[in-house]
Amino acid sequence: MNQAIEDKLKTISYSGIFLSCFSEQSEKCIHSTPEHVLLYLYSGEQIIEYGNRKYVIKPGECVLIRRDHRLLMYKNSTNEELYKGISLTFSRNILREFYSKLNKSELPIDVTATDEVVFKVAPRADVTSLFQSLTPYFDEEVKPTEGVVHLKLLEGIYALLNNNEAFYPILFDFTEPWKIDILEFLNEYFRDDLSMAQIAAYTGRSLATFKRDFKKISTLSPQKWLIKRRLEEAYEKLKGGHKVQDVYIEVGFKNPSHFSTAFKKQYGIPPTEV
Repeated sequence: MNQAIEDKLKTISYSGIFLSCFSEQSEKCIHSTPEHVLLYLYSGEQIIEYGNRKYVIKPGECVLIRRDHRLLMYKNSTNEELYKGISLTFSRNILREFYSKLNKSELPIDVTATDEVVFKVAPRADVTSLFQSLTPYFDEEVKPTEGVVHLKLLEGIYALLNNNEAFYPILFDFTEPWKIDILEFLNEYFRDDLSMAQIAAYTGRSLATFKRDFKKISTLSPQKWLIKRRLEEAYEKLKGGHKVQDVYIEVGFKNPSHFSTAFKKQYGIPPTEV
């Protein structure tokens, strides 16, 4: 593994194949995507939290994460092992293409659809060999062609269908994506450094739809709403005795001068005088 990968989080993307590796103790992230994701762990540990459910993924294990759900993920290095994982993202286009070529008479019948979001995939030879064949691409100098990426995604779909018939109604459900409540999401994640495009995607919307929907719930722009919400949180923390140098970071501001200027504009006094 090269030094650049060892020193920091490294994510490499190839049109649906994502490889990530890092040496930090733990990396927390929000996972939310409009596509199904097949995740395989080479080393380290991955924890997925959804609602009151917790899934611990160990090296050699593989999970399918259903599209249109928001989860918390923790990517951990363990002892001397760096976190090293890979995921395949199955777009609706590639799934539609795959489904169109299936012999419909051979589709399983009486398969009950499930509401589960995270599925552990049995460690079969086809799954293991698929992901082992992708290890050379952790080296940025070795890049797969678009054709190879496409074939690997198809191989992943075959591996899932051979693994469990329950994946048929999940993979080939082409209904429209969900939307979640914007204010519910923002009140939970307003401290995080998220772009408007990310917030839109995490709430199941295009950026244009997100901006249109936001106008229905606030007279402020999304950016101004976030600043106002962060300042309200900061005010409460300062009243509770928290230090200014801690508060501005905790609520999501990047530098103290921006925080102080915005705070004084909203409350008429600098944060040091609360």
